[in-house]
Amino acid sequence: MFERVLICTDFSDGLHRLSHFVSSLGLAGIKQIVFLHVVPLWEKGIIPRVDSEKIEQAQTRLAEAVGESPADIKVNVEVQSGKPVETILKVAQAYQSGLIILGSQSRNVLTEKLVGSTMADLSHQTTIPLLVVRPQLISAYTCEELTLRCQHLFRSLLIPYNDSKAANYLVQQIKHLAKQQPGRFLQYCKLCWVLESTGRQGIPRKVLPQQAHETLSQIKADLEGVNLQVETEVREGNSVTEILETAFMDDISAIAVSSGIIGKLQEWLISSFAAEVLRQSWYPVLFFPSQDE
Repeated sequence: MFERVLICTDFSDGLHRLSHFVSSLGLAGIKQIVFLHVVPLWEKGIIPRVDSEKIEQAQTRLAEAVGESPADIKVNVEVQSGKPVETILKVAQAYQSGLIILGSQSRNVLTEKLVGSTMADLSHQTTIPLLVVRPQLISAYTCEELTLRCQHLFRSLLIPYNDSKAANYLVQQIKHLAKQQPGRFLQYCKLCWVLESTGRQGIPRKVLPQQAHETLSQIKADLEGVNLQVETEVREGNSVTEILETAFMDDISAIAVSSGIIGKLQEWLISSFAAEVLRQSWYPVLFFPSQDE
């Protein structure tokens, strides 16, 4: 589904472990992998400078971990000094990456606002999809488990849907990827529409369950046209809670979401479903930056 992948690691997120599973990632359709580590500038002194010693250490560590790559997969190691977001964007452009994989610690809104988030900054500076993975998840896998996870990285996606611009954009992006994939790396999608409880008697829902079912049936038929197995479900309750519950009960590789406001001022003014999924989900989240919300 994604042939050119940029894997960003700071060595505390566990993603450098993926360097041992290049062959397994190849079975997920990946043909080019770039491992990137960004070394902060040396801040001691008046003028910041490149920390050559740490760059050399990181290059050695990644190169030794990668070892000999399979002939059909091109692997590059990039260790650069600078600001993380700027460097990631530069390297992604240089290698024409179609997906950026990065780790993300669990944070609340206030913490993110105060200390920032690499993922949030990236999301409104690039249109490249991001696969956000919890460090605790990667670190806890045994080698056998991680081998299987890498092979089926995109096999089954949970797609939250509510007929918004972002949701429709998400469906179109997944349809495009499924149509273009040379094999069946993405096989299954679960479309889930959560009807939010109004919480007040006498106030009708904006969308009735029957309407939601009918809309999802149309989208299901559209996605089945690109050789995907699709199931649909309509639930009621809190959107984030119900989507996470659905992920728990279904055989899901990742939750797919899209948004155009993560990391922007609007997110502090209105609730962002995608941002909450990213903060709360222990499942990998495949995020598609959207120009509209």
